[in-house]
Amino acid sequence: MNPCRSTRRPKFLLLLLAGLALAGFQASAQTNIAGGLSPFHFSMDVGNQPQDLDAGIRILITITLLSLAPSLILLMTCFTRIVIVLSFVRTALQLQAAPANQIVVGLALFMTFFIMSPVWDNINRDALVPYRASQVTSEVALERASGHIRNFMLKQARAKDVELFVALAKMPPTPPDQLPLRVVVPGFIISELRTAFQMGFLILVPFILIDMVVSTVLMSMGMMMLPPATIAMPLKILLFVLVDGWALIVRSLIISFGA
Repeated sequence: MNPCRSTRRPKFLLLLLAGLALAGFQASAQTNIAGGLSPFHFSMDVGNQPQDLDAGIRILITITLLSLAPSLILLMTCFTRIVIVLSFVRTALQLQAAPANQIVVGLALFMTFFIMSPVWDNINRDALVPYRASQVTSEVALERASGHIRNFMLKQARAKDVELFVALAKMPPTPPDQLPLRVVVPGFIISELRTAFQMGFLILVPFILIDMVVSTVLMSMGMMMLPPATIAMPLKILLFVLVDGWALIVRSLIISFGA
């Protein structure tokens, strides 16, 4: 490796950053002068606007939320129940790659957006719109948004699961609307897993009966060398199509959330 090239590269980067900063400063100065302002004008008058977090802290919080967005969508919405139930459907049909994982996850995401749309509308009305209008601070907006999410999770979670984490956290008796998210979220997740497995069991039962019937018929005919799955899988797919299974599954999932 050429040492001269390695020493020139940091200098080149520093000159490039300095040039970009100077160009940005000149552009902002020209904009301020065109608008009738001095390029060195600093306003200390905040008026009646509520004080907010520093810009650097807001950028850090935004980056953190973006990195945690997938986990928030997975664990604080109806996505968990939907994707587990759809996975049970594919397992019951004995199909390994149809529908593909991308289709299952995509359907679960769009169903999540459909079911959660009233919650998003409430968050936009009570938190985002006032925050963009500088009527409330980011802390108040976050509190209002978390309140709507908390109400949704408490509506779907079992009281027993939430009380479990309240007891583990050694919290005194607290009204439901004042419970912290660190208690509500795990209780909601456990409840969603339990409900999803209950629905999955109900989906598996009729297909297990088909396997039993096919196995009994093949044994009675003396065709023991023929795998029952070879005959049962087409029958399962035919039955699922005849009863319009996908519409029934989607309808049951939406109704289970009270939508």
